[in-house]
Amino acid sequence: MCVCVCKPSYDSSLTDAQWAVVEPLLPRRHPGLGGRPRVHSRRLVIDTISYVLVSGCAWRLVPHDLAPWSTAYRVFAAWTADGTWQRVHDVLRGKVRERDGRDLQPSAAVLDSQSVKTVEGGEQIGYDAGKRVRGRKRHVLVDTLGLLMGVAVSSASVQDRPGARRILAGIRRVFPRLGLVWVDGGYVNSKDATLVDWARENEDIEIVAVPRNADVKGFQVLPRRWVVERTFGWLTRCRRLTRDYERKTAHAEAMIQFAMIRLMAARLADEHIEPRGPIETEAARRLAEDTND
Repeated sequence: MCVCVCKPSYDSSLTDAQWAVVEPLLPRRHPGLGGRPRVHSRRLVIDTISYVLVSGCAWRLVPHDLAPWSTAYRVFAAWTADGTWQRVHDVLRGKVRERDGRDLQPSAAVLDSQSVKTVEGGEQIGYDAGKRVRGRKRHVLVDTLGLLMGVAVSSASVQDRPGARRILAGIRRVFPRLGLVWVDGGYVNSKDATLVDWARENEDIEIVAVPRNADVKGFQVLPRRWVVERTFGWLTRCRRLTRDYERKTAHAEAMIQFAMIRLMAARLADEHIEPRGPIETEAARRLAEDTND
C-alpha cells in the first residue's frame, strides 16, 4: 500500500474543505529533507499530528497507516522552531475576523490563565498553591471572538501578574489597535495593582477587572470573561490538552496554536461545531442575541 496517497479515515483527520484552507499556508517541503523527495505527504503528516492532539496518545502509539511518528514529530518540532504554526495561525485568525465583519486588528482582548497537570519530566514544572495543581500554567490572550492572540506556557508556580506581563510585553507592536484588556480580580487586587500602571505606562493598554460575585456559589458566566473560558473549553476538547504532556514549553504553546488552527479551518470551511457544556452554550446564546440585535 502506498503511504503517499492513501488517506486514513479518522475523526481527527482534516476534511477536504479544511485541508483546502490550511494547505496553501504550509511550507512546500518537510524540514530536514534537503533535496530528497518526501515519502509521506504533508496532509498525512498533518493528520498524524492532529491524531496525537485529539486522541491524546503518545507519539510512538500513532496508527501504522498514518505517517511514522518520528517523521510527524520532526515536522512538528521544526515548524514550532521556525514559527510556521504561529504564521499559519495568525493568517487564519485574520481571515476569521474579516469573515465575521471585524477589523483585522482587534482593539479589545480578554486575558486569563489555566493551570494543568503535567506528566513526568520536562521544562518549567511547579506548584500552583491556589489551584493545588502541580504542573504548568497557560497564560492566554484572546480577542472578543475567543480567537487566540497570544499564549505563554510557564511553571504553575508563576503568578498571574508576572504571567500577564510576559504575554503583554510588546503586544502593541503586533496589535497596534489594542487598547483594552479585561481580566479577573486576581490580576488586580488591593495588595498588588502594579499591573494596571505597568500596562498603561509601557504598553498604553487599559486593564479592566471583571470581578466574580462572592455571593454566588458555583459556576458563573461573567461578562467578557466568558469569552476566554469558552476558548479554554475549545482547547480541552483535545485530549492532548487536558493535561500538558509536552517536555518543552515551546511545544506546549505550539499544540495550543495547532488546536486553534483546526478550529478556525473548520469555521472557514463552513463546518459547524456544536457547543458543549454550560460556558459554550451560554456563549452561543449571547452571540446569537448580538447578531439578532
